[in-house]
Amino acid sequence: MSFLYSKKLAPYVFVFPFLLSFALFFAYPVFTTVVMSFQEVLPGQTKFINLDNYEKLWNPTFFKALRNSSIYTALTLCVLIPLPMLMAVFLNSKVIFARNLFRSVLFIPALTSVVVAGIIFRLIFGGQEGALLNSFISYAGYDPIKWLNGANTGMFALVVLATWRWLGVNLLYFLAGLQNIPQEIYEAAEIDGATAWDKLTRITLPMLKPIVIYVMTISIYGGYSMFVESYMLWGSNKSPGDIGLTIVGYLYRNGLEQNNLGFGSAIGITLLVLTFVIIMIQLKLFGMFRKEE
Repeated sequence: MSFLYSKKLAPYVFVFPFLLSFALFFAYPVFTTVVMSFQEVLPGQTKFINLDNYEKLWNPTFFKALRNSSIYTALTLCVLIPLPMLMAVFLNSKVIFARNLFRSVLFIPALTSVVVAGIIFRLIFGGQEGALLNSFISYAGYDPIKWLNGANTGMFALVVLATWRWLGVNLLYFLAGLQNIPQEIYEAAEIDGATAWDKLTRITLPMLKPIVIYVMTISIYGGYSMFVESYMLWGSNKSPGDIGLTIVGYLYRNGLEQNNLGFGSAIGITLLVLTFVIIMIQLKLFGMFRKEE
């Protein structure tokens, strides 16, 4: 029984649960999905069809879904990085009253079910004259808008929903980063005559770079994997003219609704590769692979 106390064996014992879960819940599903993407999967039988599933991806509906997901991801990045960062800078200031209360309130939407949130926002952005948002614009003298029937207004609704839901989460990330910046650096800068703008641009933002990269990475992944928000906002996976169709929605439509698991697997692998490439490019551009001297 001496091997139980072996220092050489101990690291493998601690790592084994992670390796087992990784193999069962990630590596194996990805491997089987790759295999299925080259197959035609029918009830009770499968057959290899080479690259036919990937060739079928070259269709207008897929490119519409890709365009919608890309626009949604880009817009959420433009909102959910600078806005929570700016709010975190203010909330980190000692002059702000009830800072902990604001943090708690802003984090509540992240705890709300996305299904419930989608239903509520569907009512807010309803096309009826009595819908909440149309009620406000009617007071300003404008006609009611069918928000979920237009491509631009529908995307606006999706971005507003994402902002409401994830603003507080990203805010906490940036607050954690700000609180890890030593106060001595700011004090030394003040002695040297640095203004508030100088401290923000030359101390705060550079030292928040790892947090910014992390938030950007998870936002890219979250943007391209978005599905439930769109499904609940339109009440189904069939929005008018596919204005709310995402890549995951297209996968769901073909893989589950139409029971075409082979084609659905091809869509999933394409999404995986696309997201991986975009994230790697983003990490390269921000210097995450650069050796520190």
